[in-house]
Parts: sequence; C-alpha cells; structure tokens
Amino acid sequence: MDDASAGVAARSGRHADRTDDRLAVDAEASDTGGGAPSSTRTMHIGELAERTGLSLRTIRHYDEVGILPATSRTEGGFRVYSEDDLERLMVIRRMKPLGFSLEEMTDLLAVLDALQQDSDKASAEGLRARLAAYRATAVERRAKMVETLARADEFIDVLTRY
Repeated sequence: MDDASAGVAARSGRHADRTDDRLAVDAEASDTGGGAPSSTRTMHIGELAERTGLSLRTIRHYDEVGILPATSRTEGGFRVYSEDDLERLMVIRRMKPLGFSLEEMTDLLAVLDALQQDSDKASAEGLRARLAAYRATAVERRAKMVETLARADEFIDVLTRY
C-alpha cells in the first residue's frame, strides 16, 4: 500500500497497520507455499482490485458465487490470486458493461476453460458454437451501446447550443 492509499485507509476508518498485515501475508504465501508454486506470481485481493479497477466487494462477491474463486488462501485466510485469475477477472469485467448475467458469465468462462483443455473434436465444435453465440450477442449489445452513445452526443450538442 503506497502512502496515498495508507492515508485513504486511515481516513476511512480502516486500520493503518493493514500494510504490515499485507506484507506478512505476502511473506507467508511465498515462504510457506501458501498458494501457487513460487514460479507463478501471486497477488492479494487489493492488488487484484487495483489492477482490474474493480472493487474489493465485487471481487469477493465473484468468489462467493463461484465465478472467480481464489487460487488459494493463506493460513490466515487471506485470498491469493494468480495471473490466470487476473485474466479471468478481466474477461468478467469486459462482459459486465455488455449486460451479461452472472449465469452467462459462468457459462462463457466454462466454455473458455473447456476450449483451453484438450477435448475431442465433437465437443470442441459444440464449444466453439456456444462461443460464437456469445460473440454474436456481444456484437449486438455493443451496437446498441453505440446507438445510445450517439443519442447522448446529440443531446450534448443540443445543450451546447445554449
């Protein structure tokens, strides 16, 4: 946690010693094998939130509903995430503005996971068809967003005339 973050944490009523807790947890995760192998970079929820622009609450919610479970937890119970988790969360973040439900996100992530694993040709074909359907939906929803933005631009132009 940098100085600015520490100040925000202190002003918001959180304990200023959270920095020490995070450092201790980082050491615990890397020194005791409390997580992924040492060759895989891991991070705690605060760093994941910072890197994705999502709130801690949102990430915890995704963990609780099973869409983004933490890779592991330290002995102290702190969530530990991997770079793969970061990539998965970025997919979720990109789906959110397009209005995909948690169920749709879960299904799409399952499709992507299955496509990354070795699967027989028939199942891969079915998975690609499901992926194509999600892509078509995303393209359609994006087109609606573009229309909405155009209307917003028109409105701003109207307001600018005065």
